[in-house]
Amino acid sequence: EGPVDPETFLRAAVQGKMHIIEKFLADGGPPDTCDEFHRTALHRCSLEGHTDILQKLLGSGATVDFRDRLDCTAVHWACRGGHLDAVKLLQDHGADLNLKDKLLSTPLHVATRTGHLDIVEHLIHCGVDVNAPDREGDTALHDATRLSRYKIIKMLILHGADMMAKNQAGKTPTDLVQQCTVT
Repeated sequence: EGPVDPETFLRAAVQGKMHIIEKFLADGGPPDTCDEFHRTALHRCSLEGHTDILQKLLGSGATVDFRDRLDCTAVHWACRGGHLDAVKLLQDHGADLNLKDKLLSTPLHVATRTGHLDIVEHLIHCGVDVNAPDREGDTALHDATRLSRYKIIKMLILHGADMMAKNQAGKTPTDLVQQCTVT
C-alpha cells in the first residue's frame, strides 16, 4: 500500500517484520538507511537476532561493517544482544571481528561485559586479540574480573589473556580480584 518510510523500515528490523523489509528494499530503499545515530537496520536486527532479516539485508548490499555514531558495527550489536548465529552470519559476510568502537571496545569486550560465554568462546577461536585494550586500558579480562564472570575469566586465561596487563589506572586483572575481595 504505497512506499515504506525509513522509520518504519528501521522499526521493522527490530520487530522482525520481514514483509516490510522486503517491500522497502523492493521499492529501491537503500539497505544502509540509518537513523540520526547512524544505526542501520543491520545494527537493529543484529541486536534482536533476526537472522532472516540480517541475511536479506546483507544479500541486498548492506555494508557489513557500517559504523553507527559510536563506531559500533552490527557485530558489536549482535554481541550485546547475545546472538552467536548473527555474529557468525556477519562474519561469513566479511565482518571484521576486531573493529573497535569510539571507546576502543572490541566485540570481545562487549560479549564479555554482557556475559555471553558462547560468543566469547567463538571470538577467541576465530583468533581475535584477547589482550586488546579499550580506552581505559582494560582488556576483556579486566572486564570479566570486574564483573565476576568466572567462566569467561577461565576461558580468557586458558587462551592467553595476560593476567598482568595494566590498565591506565595501573591495575591488572589480578589487582581487580584482590580489590573485589577486600571491599
